[in-house]
Amino acid sequence: MQKIRDPSRHSLTKKLLAWYHANKREMPWRGHPDPYAVWVSEIMLQQTQVNTVRPYFARFMARFPDVASLAAATDDSLLKAWEGLGYYTRAHNLRKAAKIVADKHNGVPPSEPAELEKLPGIGAYTSAAIASICFGVPAPVVDGNVIRVVSRLLAWPDDFKKPAAAAKIRDWLAPRIRSVESPGDFNQAMMELGALVCSPKNPACGTCPLLPHCAAFRDGTQEEFPTRPLKKEMPVRHFAALLLRDSEGRVLLAQRAAERLLPGLWELPCGETSRPATRADAQRVCASLLKNSPPFVLKRGRPVTHVFSHFKQSTRIFVGSVDSARVGELPPFFAWVPDVSMLPLTTATRRALAQ
Repeated sequence: MQKIRDPSRHSLTKKLLAWYHANKREMPWRGHPDPYAVWVSEIMLQQTQVNTVRPYFARFMARFPDVASLAAATDDSLLKAWEGLGYYTRAHNLRKAAKIVADKHNGVPPSEPAELEKLPGIGAYTSAAIASICFGVPAPVVDGNVIRVVSRLLAWPDDFKKPAAAAKIRDWLAPRIRSVESPGDFNQAMMELGALVCSPKNPACGTCPLLPHCAAFRDGTQEEFPTRPLKKEMPVRHFAALLLRDSEGRVLLAQRAAERLLPGLWELPCGETSRPATRADAQRVCASLLKNSPPFVLKRGRPVTHVFSHFKQSTRIFVGSVDSARVGELPPFFAWVPDVSMLPLTTATRRALAQ
């Protein structure tokens, strides 16, 4: 069996950084002088791919160019700027953190990972990225890309979703990131290598600068790492949603409450059902929401499916026309909306309105 040369600190970092400087992608937040921009980008990049983030980052920074403007953002303006990016808790936490940074840190994010982690929405990964990229702190990043690179390099079979296993990678990276002049480049190089070369399927091993050190390549087991625990079957929740327009073409929308999933977003009025929704289910939902509404015909439209982190939402859309004057007083947080483009909408609602 071919012997794998130990990836010493010097040999690994030298090869890795040389590869990174020759192959790194241009990104609007790379080399940005403002830590705020890096912070925003790192929050957006949580669970979201780079190419998806690019246009959102540009629009968000144009709308909220600094900490003060973000701290002062209204719910609707914040969510509209984030609309479609998903995981909306990130946006709410980003604004909460901006208020703290504006009030307690003179508008500049703190440089130490421990202080950054005190801010809403910032955990170990994000704090290490901001601290290393913006302030040169040698704090190793452990994200999905880095886990894939290191687990293959060393053929570690651990379940890296567990904190102890992630700490094991962090401990292995720590002396290596401390040995370089630019910790931010080291972290970005590891992440970039995972994104461009050490991909989940069909990795481009022939172009990898760490190939001579890779135990998984030696054994032909690249796609066996990182180890993937068996996934539980995702539950499906069913909903009936009402797409109601009045004689003026306005659409009836409801704003989601603060304590619910996707707080502050606007959606079609809906109700959960125990099975794929029928027209009778939709009529019951309508009667429960619009108690004084006269009866009217609902036509079934196309179903809309949206996957969240822990369940799949299957929504059947039921379309109808109604005289808004006869509906009477609307429930709290309901409104007839003449221009839905002005409000931040849930993904299911945007898809339903696009039918």
